[in-house]
Amino acid sequence: MEPRWKGKGFKAKALAEPMSKIVSQLQSSLIQSDAHGLLTGCTVLIAVKPEQTDLLDRACFGKRIVTAEKDNEWFQLGLEEAFYLCFSLKCLKVVGDDKCPKNDVELWQCMISRKPNFPDFYKAYSHLRIKNWVVKSGLNYGVDFVAYRHHPSLVHSEYAVLVLSEGEDEGNGRLRLWSDLHCTTRVSGSVVKTLLVLRITNNGNDVASPSCLEKYTVVEQTIRRWHPEQCREDNMIGENRTKCRQQEALGKASLKTKFTQKHDVKLKPGLVGIERALTTAADHQAFSPILFVGVRILRFWSDLAGEHGVVFVGVDSARAGEGSDQPS
Repeated sequence: MEPRWKGKGFKAKALAEPMSKIVSQLQSSLIQSDAHGLLTGCTVLIAVKPEQTDLLDRACFGKRIVTAEKDNEWFQLGLEEAFYLCFSLKCLKVVGDDKCPKNDVELWQCMISRKPNFPDFYKAYSHLRIKNWVVKSGLNYGVDFVAYRHHPSLVHSEYAVLVLSEGEDEGNGRLRLWSDLHCTTRVSGSVVKTLLVLRITNNGNDVASPSCLEKYTVVEQTIRRWHPEQCREDNMIGENRTKCRQQEALGKASLKTKFTQKHDVKLKPGLVGIERALTTAADHQAFSPILFVGVRILRFWSDLAGEHGVVFVGVDSARAGEGSDQPS
């Protein structure tokens, strides 16, 4: 699926300012300012300067919170976003209720205590972020994340991302039932997104520390509706389709010829609509009922319009009743 840019020139703008460059600028700015975040519930709050506000917006981290403060701007980060800035980019320190910065292991355990499946979700999040995809919440679409090629103001999201943990596709897990799979793909397709399933496997490693992430395995799968035209034997199907269309065209031409010869029809210019109706009847081999009515109409118009009508030679009601009674 091609990216759907939201305006003219937005693609060029995105190429001029790649997301990797913006994230690098944000990383440098947060390191220089020794940025700290406060862990509260399932979010992390961070106070930043106006220039960092612009970088956070452009890099698509967190959500701005409107406050009465003039000197600082507040951002609300999700657990995956905060841990990515802290653990992967090393540009943010997170403090808890004790006001003491937490190391990577302590923060990791705090995240898991608030979200038991955090390791798998973070692995999926970081897997896409490292590849310079912008990752946002996908709750509006019934999935875990949505992935953008660049900033959401420039381009629509391309993927609806579903995170499946090891063994989740068995038992009572998601996508186990065909109805669940059909609903998910239907919703994704209705909003013009490709369903991307990330299957996360920890390979039996202990999740006591974030170092286990290096041994995780991520398998990417895109799920789309199957189209016969896109199967492996594309050339053969294309050839067969062309032959079928040619045979269909020849069959229609043959039917029209037989129809004209059988009923000895002579059509003059005029009454084009009725001529087309009879042609359609010939296409569908529905001679008897439609032809009978057509003959009556044409005789009426012939008597009414004289030489501008249609002249039938040797056609009577008995002959009009010949042929198939069932349309194909």
